[in-house]
Amino acid sequence: MKRHNRTMIAAATAMLCLVSLVGAQDGPALPDGLPAGDGASETESGGASGPSLPSGLPGGEDDDASAGTSPPTGLDDDGDDATAPDEADDRTWLDMVNDAGMSGFWEVRGGMRTQNDPYQNDVSLAETRLQIDWREVFDGLTVQLTGDLVYDQADHHMSNVNLNTGSGWFDLREAWVAFSPLAFLDVKAGRQVLTWGTGNYVFLNDIFPKDWLSYFLGRDLEYLKAPSDALRLSVFTDIVNAEFVYMPHVLPSRGITGRRLSYYSPQLGRPAGQDAVIDPERPDECFDDAVYAMRLYRRIGSYELAAYGSWGVWQTPEGFDPARGVAFYPRLNTYGASVRGPLLAGIANMEVAWYDSRDDRHGTNPFVRNSEMRILVGYEQDLPEIADDLTVGVQYYVEIMADYDSYRDALLPGQPQADPARHWVTFNVTKQLINQNLTLDLFAYYSPSSDDAYFRPSVSYKIDDHWTATLGGNVFVGSHNHTFFGQFERNSNVYASLRFGF
Repeated sequence: MKRHNRTMIAAATAMLCLVSLVGAQDGPALPDGLPAGDGASETESGGASGPSLPSGLPGGEDDDASAGTSPPTGLDDDGDDATAPDEADDRTWLDMVNDAGMSGFWEVRGGMRTQNDPYQNDVSLAETRLQIDWREVFDGLTVQLTGDLVYDQADHHMSNVNLNTGSGWFDLREAWVAFSPLAFLDVKAGRQVLTWGTGNYVFLNDIFPKDWLSYFLGRDLEYLKAPSDALRLSVFTDIVNAEFVYMPHVLPSRGITGRRLSYYSPQLGRPAGQDAVIDPERPDECFDDAVYAMRLYRRIGSYELAAYGSWGVWQTPEGFDPARGVAFYPRLNTYGASVRGPLLAGIANMEVAWYDSRDDRHGTNPFVRNSEMRILVGYEQDLPEIADDLTVGVQYYVEIMADYDSYRDALLPGQPQADPARHWVTFNVTKQLINQNLTLDLFAYYSPSSDDAYFRPSVSYKIDDHWTATLGGNVFVGSHNHTFFGQFERNSNVYASLRFGF
């Protein structure tokens, strides 16, 4: 009963906050002592309105635009230079920021667990974030810098900035240069966010780092993709296009280590959290864990076809050295293909990938993840006959373990046995209301093989061109505490955010 009361109180409080924000059609006043902050997503940021100027400035509340300004004594009405206000005086600070090639957002976001977790704090998220994005073009050379200044009361390691893990008070999202030395060649070098594949929040051939911690805590969806330090070459021909990616020192996915979210520890045989934080071992020298990736793609009619390959390491620590008690990133090669295009009244996609776990190709090492085949089939369609601005999507995903008999025979006493095939079904429904300013979204994962599930409901309201309020949750359900989603059951949380975009 105590757990349900906690859930209802947290949800009711967050809902009241959202309702009060939705009612403020002209935009809420900023809290005392806080600067104008974050806003909507990149596609929603910017706008012409901006905040009111202080009294006494042109365009401010006391400025009488219809009356104009009286000219100084001795000048008649023809003295345009004296009567017309400076063009710069009519520009807001937002105009000046955007003219300088900068954009971004300021945001406050808070979250609370709906269940008691003995290994974590009740508050899951309590942060304010300022993102500054700057882009400039210099004679064909494009420069991009994007960084986040963060303060999270729930994170006790804010002073320790780690650009590889994204922890601390500063996170460098992008820092790259791009140019085209030849008509058919684009070059992009530096820290960048890379995305391949056709899955909707399900990844097969996208071997680039993810931020599962942000995803499960309830941060904006843009933070699901973590940055990579990479060189990317894009080649365009009449026959096929190609992308080549080289990462000299891989930045692994920002996964679940126990510091913010609890997990199931096979070594301890129980759930663990801050009492057993995982600190994976990575090669000390650059180039020792380099990753090479390639994508060939082209369009045939209305269909997009692609082939993929990568040579590097797992993005999560799928290996464990029992002698030293250290997790590590085993070597991994991947090969795959995808197709995406129209089917009936919607869009269908299919993607396959073979994961070659090079450190356990025969499946005899119980401490290294086996090779596996991954298959994804998806379909998405708008349903105007049911309701306007209604979109529904469904996906079926399966991981088939290779050398399952060898894996089963190598299991240690008491070690949980995985299924030979892990199935997921995902369902996504999105509905927009109030001139597309209100967005209702539900994304759900269900695994019939593991009997666990994960639900991501959210409500987002665009108050005006700059302000956006969001209320959402991350709900994990499972019959066993060692399955993928079941291990996170006590991490279920609700969250709310207010963003100002510029």
